[in-house]
Amino acid sequence: MKNIGFLLSIWMLFVVSLTGCGKEQKAARDLAVIPRPVKMESPGGTFQLNKETRIVLREDEEERKGVANYLSQLLSSATGYSFEVSVQDYAEENTICLELDPAITGASGCYSLIVSDSGITISAPGVTGLFYGVQTLRQLLPPEIESDVLFPDMDWTVPTVEIFDEPAFLYRGLHLDVSRHFFPVSFIKKYIDLLALHKMNVFHWHLTDDQGWRLEIKKYPKLQEIAGQREETLVGHGLEEPFIYDGEPYDGYYTQEEVKEVVKYAEERFVTVIPEIEMPGHAQAALAAYPHLGCTGGPYRTATRWGVFPEVFCSGKEETFQFLEDVLLEVMELFPSEYIHIGGDECPKTRWEECELCQTRIADENLKNEQELQSYFVHRIEAFLNRHGRNIIGWDEIMEGGLASGATVMSWQGEKGGIQAAKMGHNVIMTPVSHLYFDYYQTDPEGEPLAIGHFLPLEKVYSYHPVPDTLTTEEAKFIVGAQGNLWSEYIKTPEHAEYMAFPRVVALAEIVWTPLENKNYKDFLQRLDVHKRRLDVLGVNYFKD
Repeated sequence: MKNIGFLLSIWMLFVVSLTGCGKEQKAARDLAVIPRPVKMESPGGTFQLNKETRIVLREDEEERKGVANYLSQLLSSATGYSFEVSVQDYAEENTICLELDPAITGASGCYSLIVSDSGITISAPGVTGLFYGVQTLRQLLPPEIESDVLFPDMDWTVPTVEIFDEPAFLYRGLHLDVSRHFFPVSFIKKYIDLLALHKMNVFHWHLTDDQGWRLEIKKYPKLQEIAGQREETLVGHGLEEPFIYDGEPYDGYYTQEEVKEVVKYAEERFVTVIPEIEMPGHAQAALAAYPHLGCTGGPYRTATRWGVFPEVFCSGKEETFQFLEDVLLEVMELFPSEYIHIGGDECPKTRWEECELCQTRIADENLKNEQELQSYFVHRIEAFLNRHGRNIIGWDEIMEGGLASGATVMSWQGEKGGIQAAKMGHNVIMTPVSHLYFDYYQTDPEGEPLAIGHFLPLEKVYSYHPVPDTLTTEEAKFIVGAQGNLWSEYIKTPEHAEYMAFPRVVALAEIVWTPLENKNYKDFLQRLDVHKRRLDVLGVNYFKD
């Protein structure tokens, strides 16, 4: 009998243990928020949305009402409930209250989210924080909330929770190259929606390069007519000779009205769109349209294969700067962002070395060499943009020959350039090719779509921290954030772009939002398993390992 009693007691402990594990697993599923909040506690229990639930604002203010309407639309499709938005100075039961509270302090975008069994309150010192609180609430609901299809029998519960949250970094970006391959406005909007879901706040739109100019400039229509087209496109890898081409013309550009539509769409989701207009290198498409802006005068043609080409804007001609200033005036009309990205990378100096006008410019400006000529070029463009209230971002090659005074450096070749810039007191965005280039393979290339090469698994992305150990506390303040880059030489379709970006973008989101001490890869993978169901409902074609 004693043995039977002992066995029963062991069995009961086992059952309790299993029950506890079940509760922990359910809690993990219910609280699978990405990026992981700074502080999150759940006392147990739920709040249930129903057809009577309303969204309440304490004050009638346009931007806040925009967040409330966004939330109402987000919740309505799958639930079938109306989620009426009303303004009143108190919150009743069964409401989702959005309120501004200056007493909440933290980094830009901080918020508080409290879910009780009687209601939900999202509080923040600013509207941006309210929007991020909405994204967290969204992730606390079942993934089916993302659907456009009605789920009449779904139990729409939210776990009770108390959250305080704020971003670790100010700049949380994702890049997309549309020059090598063009993507429709519908996909650009989806890309921005996915940024917003993950609390990322910058869309870096790489609009011009050797293989295509993708932005309408009214003063220079040949940029659409000639630079926006190429005769054919390389088939296979860019390092494999002999080169083979498909023989099919390729074109595409965004009208200014389309750009305005995208910028407005992004603003409503608290995403800043930063355009990139490449200079002085990666200019062959522009030179095909306006050959007098090159050192040799051409003829040029829009590039049909990938790589770095010697044809660059001529630094010795005043016409070059007039053209670029005219282009940038139209760019600034379209993009209200503080920053304009001017590229500055991979600019061969061969043509400048051989160009009489460029050599004259070097002599007249008392420059030592072509590296300083590039610095002169960048300084001059920066001064023009500064006069119009804007600042520049450039890839780390803009440091060649001396860094422009107010430039932000995007460090891609590694961390060395970013470290140097931070030590000089310049803002830095870390985007090292080693960890944040999403055009790399995610697994064994065998059976994978063609990519540029290399191997960048999810765990390596997640392991990255933007602040190098070699910086002092003061120097580290100049690391304003990080960005993932998606170059499209080998990415032809939106579906392929999603496949290369996700779930690596999800890991990036946690890198730039969650404090380093809160990061845990095993925990992240558990939350990601739940999050993938959300991506499924959203129709994201992510990589599945």
